[in-house]
Amino acid sequence: MKSAYAANGYFVVKGLFNKDELQKLRTVVLAFHESWQQKNARFYAEKAVNSAYLTGREHLDDAGRKQLFRFIGSSRLMDIATAVMNRPPAFMNTQLFFDPVNKLQKNYWHRDPQYHLSVEEQQAALAGPDVIHFRVPLVDEPGIELIPGSHKCWDTNEELEVRLEHNGRKNYDDLSRGVKVALAAGDLLVFSANMIHRGLYGQDRLSLDILLCEPEPDLVKFADDACLPSREIMKTLEHSAAFESTIRLKAIAKMQG
Repeated sequence: MKSAYAANGYFVVKGLFNKDELQKLRTVVLAFHESWQQKNARFYAEKAVNSAYLTGREHLDDAGRKQLFRFIGSSRLMDIATAVMNRPPAFMNTQLFFDPVNKLQKNYWHRDPQYHLSVEEQQAALAGPDVIHFRVPLVDEPGIELIPGSHKCWDTNEELEVRLEHNGRKNYDDLSRGVKVALAAGDLLVFSANMIHRGLYGQDRLSLDILLCEPEPDLVKFADDACLPSREIMKTLEHSAAFESTIRLKAIAKMQG
């Protein structure tokens, strides 16, 4: 896994989670999704393709949050994260990916950091600490299209023009190096947030993403305090170290700030 990730920026573990596990997870995720849709009805209807902060208190009760924390802090997931990452992982966020309401809405190529970094900073980030998506599809879906190796290599001219919509190109134009990765319910897709990628819409996709990062203050600052588990919940987890790392780094940053 580590060598595949280092070379390509992604890998898939097929059938990691069974039907019973998925059904329990799907029940919690759908409860969140229904509440989130109601409170974000206009955004959902107009252009949304994902939501975030599933472990927060706004859309889930304590039982649902506890179930999500136990899934994230499970040995099965954290053992893979620890094996792949260069340093012990820290918790960053959760996201839910779904199809847009508008069936004509186009998917789009991007690197995650492009929404808060300049182009120069995006390029520099390729040599920096890692942020990794751990995606669990809850239904069979078309998956994702990505540019293998782009987690460490900068865009070609074609890719940069499309991603940033320069010279008349659109961010949904096909790219010559794109590779499509279909996913089945229960798979685990691991991929770098730095790499060039786009989601593939269709089949009423519903994927839970867990974002983990290296233990860096500039990364864990994106973790919302309201989305972190209590000490009582952490005692019930198989692996709580990723949460503990984030809480510790955020506390240090507050003391220094």
